[in-house]
Amino acid sequence: MITYKELHHVSLPVTNLEKSKKFYSEVLGLEEIDRPNFDFSGAWYRVGNQQIHLIDFPATQVLRKDQEINTREAHFALRVIDYFSTLEWLKSQNVLFKENRYSKSGFAQIFCCDPDGHIIELNVDQKELE
Repeated sequence: MITYKELHHVSLPVTNLEKSKKFYSEVLGLEEIDRPNFDFSGAWYRVGNQQIHLIDFPATQVLRKDQEINTREAHFALRVIDYFSTLEWLKSQNVLFKENRYSKSGFAQIFCCDPDGHIIELNVDQKELE
């Protein structure tokens, strides 16, 4: 049996590293952290005790061809502190999103896409909206 401690990181292939770095740094507001000197470019970001790794891979076979947000597709979720300020920030950055305040999951959810179409869920516990 495997005993897990936590999720360490999520790695995402990106087709335009600078455009993606701008999104993850300036739109999502994540802190870029040091990364080993690999023989390929990329960027690492801290999310609490976990990380997101962007891998520069222009030849990636990203399955998503558009920015349509289908919440049943592959995605990763980040827990945010304030649902409503997150909504306002995304609006101010002209980021398209899909909102689901009353999900059966118990999370109030906001879904958006990065420049390569990777779906990102930003959520809070629905009890925090009361």
